Amino acid sequence: RLAPAPPISAGRHPSALVMNRGGTRLFVASGSTDRVSVVDAPARRVLATLVDPPPAGPDEGTTPNALALSADGTRLFAAEADANAVAVFDLSPATADVATATGSDRLAGRIPVGWYPTAMLVRGDTLLVANGKGAGAGPNPGHVRPEGAADTGYTLGQIKGSLTVVPAARARGAELAALTQRVAHANRWDEERPAGSSYPPFAHVIYVLRENRTYDQVLGDLPLADGDTSLVLFGREVTPNAHALAERFGIFDRFFVNAEVSADGHNWSMAAYATDYTQKTAPINYSHDGGRSYDFQGENRGQVPDDDVAEPASGYLWDLAARARIDFANFGEFTREERGEGADSVRWYRGLKAFLAEHTDTTYPGWNLSIPDQRRLDVWLASFRRWVAAGRMPALQIVYLPQDHTSGGAAGAPTPRAMVADNDLALGRLVDALSHSPFWKHTVVFVMEDDAQNGPDHVDSHRSPLLVISPYTQGGVLHRFTNTTDVLRTMEEILHLDALSQFDHYGHPLRDVWRDTPDTAPFTALTPSVPLDERNPSRGRAARETRRLDLATADAADMDLLNRVLWMVVKGEGVAYPGTRRMSVLEARRSR
Repeated sequence: RLAPAPPISAGRHPSALVMNRGGTRLFVASGSTDRVSVVDAPARRVLATLVDPPPAGPDEGTTPNALALSADGTRLFAAEADANAVAVFDLSPATADVATATGSDRLAGRIPVGWYPTAMLVRGDTLLVANGKGAGAGPNPGHVRPEGAADTGYTLGQIKGSLTVVPAARARGAELAALTQRVAHANRWDEERPAGSSYPPFAHVIYVLRENRTYDQVLGDLPLADGDTSLVLFGREVTPNAHALAERFGIFDRFFVNAEVSADGHNWSMAAYATDYTQKTAPINYSHDGGRSYDFQGENRGQVPDDDVAEPASGYLWDLAARARIDFANFGEFTREERGEGADSVRWYRGLKAFLAEHTDTTYPGWNLSIPDQRRLDVWLASFRRWVAAGRMPALQIVYLPQDHTSGGAAGAPTPRAMVADNDLALGRLVDALSHSPFWKHTVVFVMEDDAQNGPDHVDSHRSPLLVISPYTQGGVLHRFTNTTDVLRTMEEILHLDALSQFDHYGHPLRDVWRDTPDTAPFTALTPSVPLDERNPSRGRAARETRRLDLATADAADMDLLNRVLWMVVKGEGVAYPGTRRMSVLEARRSR
């Protein structure tokens, strides 16, 4: 029996391999560092490194995750999953180990393909590229395949792969330059960025992260904005604080989360990036028959205590805080519930990364749907009162409020309306306390969902509520496109932090939503008209269907089924779940 040969160190997160015909050169793509290592196979050493980042910003964001060689072995193609492109490298004689090679091992150009390319073949002058996310998502409901079979209602279920056939494998010179420019334009790499930034005198950022709501589910009843009242599940009577805050501080009806589900959602929300590992394993995990556990959000620790394969190479928002040496506090994000021995032992919540753990309130509950957000807010308020007394508050806080996920129709559990109302009241209480404190004038609160998978939206299944709360926020209806990483870039600019990936580096921060003169009037929390102790019935169809759902872990439940259960519980069994409808080509274009 042969012993394994010693490993070859060829870069973090190896995500693709290809060997040349002679077996002398092995090419290894490092998905999270935008590098391709060239290994001299007989000598078992790295001969060269091909560099494949975006034009500027951190060396993370193109995500090379598939490789192919031209027939003569002189040209290497690398699928750039997060640039929606294929990188082209003309190899040198030494790297290719082919005497006819004439390249310099530098990036020669890029070829545009579909969303998230993940596999390639070269056949003569033609590239065949499999795109993992194809054409993406759209409205849900209201999205059907041409043959008439309805797509799944939630976001990840809408994602369908595609095949791009590119007759440009030998493209050079002006032809390749034109293709490269198309890639740059599609990724906004060619846009001019204004020098510097101008923000109100903020000293503190509070980042509130919630779970799984679309815009139409919560704010679809707001007048003047683009909402569909027929899709509202948690309107003003359930979420009076969200409505009042949006009406005072601004309604963003074109905010879209970058993620599909929580597996990638918490990475997008905290790192402005989701690794190739996360993108490829999340669909398996969410299929609920793939035999995978939920190993995201710091749970996949492997052999390195503070690094895992799901972790972006640039780290997370709290790592930026550590590098900039600003004060930071975490309440509930990336934590695990632990307890001592015995049924009555005290629970605590440990941060799953070293720096994060040092700055996490261990009494603040993380993911646990049996704990109301009122209790979470009580813990936060205890810290806040100490900060007020001391006259000093951390520059950056992350506050996790997960109860708007709901427990569906689980028998005896709080109803979805009660859980979302609980979540809404917790947010209202946070802003109430802040706005009555000395910190109000110099603080901005950003409120986002990590993803929008858990409901319908008539514009796009990624559209979600966004709140930007401060005395300087101008208010009104803002139709401008904004996404998760745009908001992260805004936080980074306010706190003078670096970017984490190409997505926040090239993002469009919210520099245009502020007023010159602050409105420092305090906000008073509103009590939802829905009782927070309203309970689901112990019997009925919703209770039966909910028994099929796994609610012990974030997003372990079948989301399409949970969507339908929520509709049934809130709207009643007699109201039909929103069905699919055909969209004409003209309608589809107008909706974009």
